[in-house]
Amino acid sequence: MDNSTYFATYTLMQPEGSKFHRHVYFSCFLLFYSLILLLNIWLCVVIVLERPLHEPMYIFLCNLCINGIFGATGFYPKFLHDLILDSYVIPSYMCALQSFVIYSAVKCEYCTLAVMAYDRNVAICKPLNYHSKMNRFKCVMLLVFCWTVPFVTTLIALLLSNRLALCRYHIDKLYCDNWSMVKLSCESTVVNNIYGLLGISFYFCIFAIVMVSYIKLAIACKASLECRKKFWQTCVPHMLSLLNFSVAMLFDTLFNRYGSSNIPESLRHFLALEIIIVPPIFNPLIYGLKLTEVRKRVFKSCFKS
Repeated sequence: MDNSTYFATYTLMQPEGSKFHRHVYFSCFLLFYSLILLLNIWLCVVIVLERPLHEPMYIFLCNLCINGIFGATGFYPKFLHDLILDSYVIPSYMCALQSFVIYSAVKCEYCTLAVMAYDRNVAICKPLNYHSKMNRFKCVMLLVFCWTVPFVTTLIALLLSNRLALCRYHIDKLYCDNWSMVKLSCESTVVNNIYGLLGISFYFCIFAIVMVSYIKLAIACKASLECRKKFWQTCVPHMLSLLNFSVAMLFDTLFNRYGSSNIPESLRHFLALEIIIVPPIFNPLIYGLKLTEVRKRVFKSCFKS
């Protein structure tokens, strides 16, 4: 007799102490979500309304903020709903949708950071050709790349997971992700594993290329004070965002694939939430404070209001 069973509903990990502290958790996560919405929407509005900011670098920054809102919306409303009801269950179709939103946003952020690195490389190394190389058509194509590649790759991963028969229903995480669903299967997951490793390798290559390009930029900028100033103002925030996001990605990947029950629950929660909480708050703060043009216009909009 076949032991495999199809479960229409998954159960998610219950936060530690949620029976007694769920209202505290709700208040904290509502604050995080509100802060993400406020910071990212504010920065987007400033970039859209201020014509001097209608440059490729700031357009890509706006895309980064929109993506932060998109990814956060895949997690916070559902988690806040669970805390209010003290019920941590999710239908299979909603689980797939949540996984798609969160992880396509993760990949989109990585692609956007890579595109921003390319933009800075052209601006600093080839300033005379900058506007011809980063014209409107090129910017649109780069934005299409930032969204299309994550959407397609994440959708393929979910379709590969959907073909598997499940024999368990509990996801040991506060939200759904594709690899957690794959681990619930009784069947061979070799194809899913290979596809996942190819995806990890692709984004690791992006990280390596971007970091090498920044190192070359730093070396090239040593000779000129003006060039060093431009590098410090525009490239350092990109590097900080990329490093922060890469560390979060590393934690999430290691936990998903190699995590065990021996890891303390508080650390498991941190590893799971680092990728969702930190980057959407960190990015608008670091760019808003470090980029001079953005900072001046953000303060200007504050004083106007």
